[in-house]
Amino acid sequence: GITQFAAPSSAKAYEQDGYGMGYLQSFTVDSSGIITGEYTNGKKAPIAQVALGTFVNNQGLVAGGDNTFSQTNNSGIANIGAAETGGRGKITAGTLEMSNVDLAEQFTDMIVTQRGFQANSRSITTSDQMLQELLALKR
Repeated sequence: GITQFAAPSSAKAYEQDGYGMGYLQSFTVDSSGIITGEYTNGKKAPIAQVALGTFVNNQGLVAGGDNTFSQTNNSGIANIGAAETGGRGKITAGTLEMSNVDLAEQFTDMIVTQRGFQANSRSITTSDQMLQELLALKR
């Protein structure tokens, strides 16, 4: 015969990679979108990858404000994948996007607005002077 005994297993699985326990202290993102975590124990390991999407017709996207866009029937379905593959751009981490505003045009608009304000101010001043003279004639 066979005898069977029931008891909780005391076997434990241990796996050590040469590093002690560590906490995530910072991370970096490379041009292909791979996010690498840097831990307090000195270990660096990939955590995730940023996905990028392309559309058949970018002009078909609908602007939603705050630099967001939504997919429509005209834009087609998003083709999601890794950066630097399939015609997708690369990711530049740790930089700020430069402004896409035409500075010369903005300054021109500001000067035109300022001149309009000055003209309105002068017309109000002239109107006030005319009213003062009218009141002086009545006396």
